[in-house]
Amino acid sequence: MEVVRVQTLSSFEEKEIPEKFIRPLNERPENSKAIEGVTVPVVSLTQPHASVVKEIDTAATEWGFFVIIDHGIPTELIQRLKEVGEMFFKLPQIEKESYANDPTVGRFEGYGTKMTKNREEKLEWIDYFFHVMAPLSKVHHEFWPKNPSSYREVTEEYNKEMLKITDKILEVLSEGLGLSKGKGLKNCLGEDEIELEMKINMYPPCPQPELALGVEPHTDMSAITILIPNQVSGLQIWKDNKWVAVDYIPNALYIHIGDQIEVLSNGKYKSVLHRSLVNKKETRMSWAVFCAPPHQTMIGPLPELIDEHNLPKFSTKTYAEYRHRKFNKLPQ
Repeated sequence: MEVVRVQTLSSFEEKEIPEKFIRPLNERPENSKAIEGVTVPVVSLTQPHASVVKEIDTAATEWGFFVIIDHGIPTELIQRLKEVGEMFFKLPQIEKESYANDPTVGRFEGYGTKMTKNREEKLEWIDYFFHVMAPLSKVHHEFWPKNPSSYREVTEEYNKEMLKITDKILEVLSEGLGLSKGKGLKNCLGEDEIELEMKINMYPPCPQPELALGVEPHTDMSAITILIPNQVSGLQIWKDNKWVAVDYIPNALYIHIGDQIEVLSNGKYKSVLHRSLVNKKETRMSWAVFCAPPHQTMIGPLPELIDEHNLPKFSTKTYAEYRHRKFNKLPQ
């Protein structure tokens, strides 16, 4: 079955989008506008450690989301990462198709278009490239782009930085939960077997952005997601029953608390509901790194956080079972 890519549809320069991309009335951006003037939490990593812990703990509890600045990742590396991703999506279509994935046979790595239909059978205005970056035992370089030729070198360098920042965030969140050293979140999520998955999201210009969504409202099934966007805004998060638009901050890291941290923290830290809008004239892109436990890891509320006043809010199961239920929209 040939898949029609959204980037190809966009290049036709039609005035209207196909019916299958038009969202139900209540989901359309024109009918669910984000509130203005609300600023999401921004945390500088150069301030005293106690302040970092306090600010991230508050943000993870109240928002499930925060932005990190002064993180130490070279600006030049972030720029190069964006450049190699943009260059891939500018390749001839036939070359991109040589990397096409096939979720129907369980091969998720490679070049794809979100074809997983929701209950309304609506599609999202997005193409993407997805692959595992860590640990090395799970990496399949044959799925990585060969063109541009610097893609692998740049991405491996970025992966080293992501491993460091993942450790830092998990350490800070563990402190916020009051967990003892050696029994923190990294320990529960598989230690050095934690998987880092890169997903480059590409949202081409859309002739009717008020009717479509780049990504529909969802929470990430990962533990945390570390994202950098390009300068075209579109990320919105759900807070106090309203959508809040997230402003672009150059070279910042946008941190989403995912489902696994919500479960481990027994609901103290919130898995953030978010969505992505599209733009009429400009291409929006983002680079998301999902930090997730190995599939056989058992995930449930941490015993240290449970007592007669705080009973378990979630069941304990393997991450594989969690994924299966989430993909198939089954109760957890």
